[in-house]
Amino acid sequence: MLENQKKDVGLYGFTGCNGDQLTIIHSEDKLLDFWQSVHIKSFSLAKSDNDDSDLDIALVEGSISNQEQAEHMKEIRKRSKKLIAIGNCACYGGVQAMELGSKGWDQRFRKVYGDAFFELRTPIESKPIDVFVDVDFYIPGCPINADQFFYCFAHLIQDHVPTIPDHPVCAECRWRENDCLLLKGILCLGPLTASGCNAVCPSHNLPCLGCWGPVEEANVSSEFNLLKEKGLTQEEIKRRFRMHNGSGIIKPLKKILGVL
Repeated sequence: MLENQKKDVGLYGFTGCNGDQLTIIHSEDKLLDFWQSVHIKSFSLAKSDNDDSDLDIALVEGSISNQEQAEHMKEIRKRSKKLIAIGNCACYGGVQAMELGSKGWDQRFRKVYGDAFFELRTPIESKPIDVFVDVDFYIPGCPINADQFFYCFAHLIQDHVPTIPDHPVCAECRWRENDCLLLKGILCLGPLTASGCNAVCPSHNLPCLGCWGPVEEANVSSEFNLLKEKGLTQEEIKRRFRMHNGSGIIKPLKKILGVL
């Protein structure tokens, strides 16, 4: 791509583990092409000369957990033509949003941090970034899959809309001829979870935890009832459903339980 045709790109991280940005950095075989294909204006984990200029594409990981982050997120949105949520925290809120929508957030917060006065931050309940700004595209994962990210990135810098899988992890399990853990009475979220991870956990005889967020047509009530039939308590099921799914599971759970 000609130099004057390259997109201006910024990468930003809010509340989370930085695993999505680290996935990009640790993709040594693709990193040089990634860096040369665009103008990287901001990427604090990889460069020090960052700036706040206008962007063609902003890639954002992490949930929003304080008012200052919310304002920064809005500022990034204002100067970006496209804003892409990368990773489960940005897309759904992540583990830190597992109680999103439940009452008593402030009590839970004080139980962990006490009543100490925060001079630099005004804490709020962790939420995905689309609560605060419009998001143009979502790349889920905990962390993101490098191959899927670079596939999407190559499309985005050409002004194309990528296509990512819309089937559950169960499909990937079947392709790998894995034994179904649900049939063994193990609390596996494969039927509810978007694929893209190559069924890495079930392929090692570990249950899916839902860390890629809910698949679009997830039958939450069917999975809920199946797990109850297998002897799991309502609290066990609810907690597992909410662990990684944040905002993506609130409506179906409320429909089933009435309250969270």
